[in-house]
Amino acid sequence: MFDYREALKKIPHKPGVYQYWDDSNELIYIGKAKDLRNRVSSYFVKDHQVSSKTKVLVSKIRNITFTIVDTEVDAWLLENSLIKKHKPKYNVLLKDDKTYPWIIIKNERFPRIFWTRNIVRDGSKYLGPYPSVSMMHTILGVIRETYALRTCNLALTPENINAGKFKVCLEYQLGNCKGPCQNYQAEDDYNRNISEIQDILNGKISNVLRNLKTDMEGAASDLDFELAHRLKRKYDLLENYQSKSTVVSSSITDVDVFSIASEEKYAFVNFLKVMNGTIIQTQTIELKKKLDETDAELLSLAISEFRSRYSSQSKEIIVPFEIELEDNNIKFTVPKLGEKKKLLDLSYKNVQFFKREKIDQYEKLNPEVKSERLLTQMMKDLRMNQLPRHIECFDNSNFQGKYPVSAIVVFKDAKPSKRDYRFFNVKTVEGPNDFATMEEAVFRRYRRLLDEGIELPQLVVIDGGKGQLGAALKSLKLLGIEKQMTVIGIAKRLEELYYPGDQYPLYLDKKSETLKIIQQLRDEAHRFGITAHRKKRDKGTLATELELVRGIGRLSAEKLLKYFKSVKKIREASLEELQEVVNLKQAQAVNDYFKANQPATTT
Repeated sequence: MFDYREALKKIPHKPGVYQYWDDSNELIYIGKAKDLRNRVSSYFVKDHQVSSKTKVLVSKIRNITFTIVDTEVDAWLLENSLIKKHKPKYNVLLKDDKTYPWIIIKNERFPRIFWTRNIVRDGSKYLGPYPSVSMMHTILGVIRETYALRTCNLALTPENINAGKFKVCLEYQLGNCKGPCQNYQAEDDYNRNISEIQDILNGKISNVLRNLKTDMEGAASDLDFELAHRLKRKYDLLENYQSKSTVVSSSITDVDVFSIASEEKYAFVNFLKVMNGTIIQTQTIELKKKLDETDAELLSLAISEFRSRYSSQSKEIIVPFEIELEDNNIKFTVPKLGEKKKLLDLSYKNVQFFKREKIDQYEKLNPEVKSERLLTQMMKDLRMNQLPRHIECFDNSNFQGKYPVSAIVVFKDAKPSKRDYRFFNVKTVEGPNDFATMEEAVFRRYRRLLDEGIELPQLVVIDGGKGQLGAALKSLKLLGIEKQMTVIGIAKRLEELYYPGDQYPLYLDKKSETLKIIQQLRDEAHRFGITAHRKKRDKGTLATELELVRGIGRLSAEKLLKYFKSVKKIREASLEELQEVVNLKQAQAVNDYFKANQPATTT
C-alpha cells in the first residue's frame, strides 16, 4: 500500500505542480497548488466529500513527485504546459496555446499596448501568457488608468505628423491620449511611459512608485490637489498591483536548462525544457559518484542522458558554468542577468530541494552517515587534516571578578557527550583576568589528559578572540602539544574564527553546518559554565552568611554547607547534629545564632 503520510512529509509548503503516478509508473494526474502540501493532503482526508472519480484516482496513486516554482501563476503555467505534453488519464484535455492571451508592446513609433493570442516574430515584445482573459484585462486596465497611450493604428511617422495628416480623436478629448498624432506629445516622453509600463509588467515598480510619490508630493505643495488626487489613485493602483509570472518569456523559444547540486558521494541534476516561452518538461535525477568526478563531468553526462531521453534538438543550453562539449550545433549559455538567469535560478531551486529531500531521507535511515558527512564538511571548512571526532570547547564565567569558573564541553561525532563535561574552579588567578583564567584551565585540562593517558581531541574551540586564543596556545606550547590538535577561537560579534598566527579571521557562511556546530559548542559551554558559576556563587553567598557566626570561618562554613546541603537544614539541625561537623563551641555558636535570628512568621 502507498504510505501517503510519508510522502506528504517530503512535500513543502510552497507553490508548484504535483504529479501522481500509478503502479506501472505511468503519470496519471498533474495538478497545481499555491501550497503543495496542503493541496496534496486534501486528496487523502477521509471525511472530505470527493467524487467517485477522485476516489478512483486516489486509489491508484503509488508515487507523488512535484516541482516548486516562485508564484501561484507560475504553477498554473507549468501545470498547463505539462498537461498538454503528457496528457494524463485523469486530466481534462487542455486547449491550444493560442487560447492564452499575451500583452504586446508593438514594434512601432509611439508603440501601442494591447492583448493578443497570436505571437508574430516582428520585433514586438510579448509579455505573458496570462492565466485568464480577465486577469489580463485587469492588468491592461491598471496600465490604461495610469498612463495615457494611443489606441489608434495610424502610421505615426515624422513625415505624416509634420504634414498634418491626422487630427486628434475623442480619446484625446477624454484625456486617454496626449495626441502624439499632432505633435502634442513628444516621442521621448511617450517612450518614457512605455519603459515604465514594461518595468511594471516585469514587476519592477519600485522606481515608478518612487517617482509617482515625488510628483504627488510636489503637486500637493503647489496646492494642485486635483493632480495630487489623480497621482495618489495611480500610486494606490500600482502599489496593490501584482505582476505577471516570471517563469516564462516569449523571447525564449527553445532552450534546455540544467543545474547541478553535488555532495561527496552523490550529485543531483535538474532539467527544464522550454519551448515557445513555456516549460514543457522537468525532471531531476540522482548520480552516484564512483570516482572523484568533477561537477562539469557529471553535468556533461546528465546533459547527454536528458537530451537523448527527451529527444531534444534545442540549439541553446543554459548551464551554471562553462561546459566543454564539442558540438558545433549547440550554444552553451551561462546567464548572469535577465529571463534566462531566472530560469537557471528556478532549476537550481528545484535541484537543491531534491538534494535536501534525498539526503534527509537517507540520513534518517542511517544516522551514522549524517555524522560522517558533517565531520567531513567540518574537516574541509576548518582546514584540518583529520576528522574532528572529538571536539572540546572552553568558556570562562565570573561575577565582577568573583567566583571564576572555566567550563569544558565535549562533542563526539558532532554530538554532545555530557558525561565528559567538566568545570574548573580557578586557583591561580586573582581578580577578573580572562586570559590568565583561560591559560590555567587549558593547562590543567590537558596536563590531566596526558597524565592519565587519555587521547587528545582533534579540535579545540576557545570562546573568544585573539587574546583568549593566545592564552590557550601558551599553555598548549608549555605542554608541547600545540601541533597535535587544531585550535581556533570564535568571536561573538561577527562569529569570525581565529587561527593561531593568522592576521585575518575566517568567515564561514552563516548557514554553514560547520558554523552551526561551533556555535552549538560555544552556547553549550556558556550554558554549562553559567550553571557551574551560579552554584559556586550561591554557595559562596551562603558561606558568607555563616561566617557572620562568631567562631565560624570560611572552611567551617563550607564544611557545614557540604554536610547539610543548605542553610535551612543547618538552621533546623540540633546541637548534636551540628557537632557531627564542627566542635562543641562552634556548634553552640551556630545554634545560638539561628535561634536569635529566626525568620519572621505571619498569622
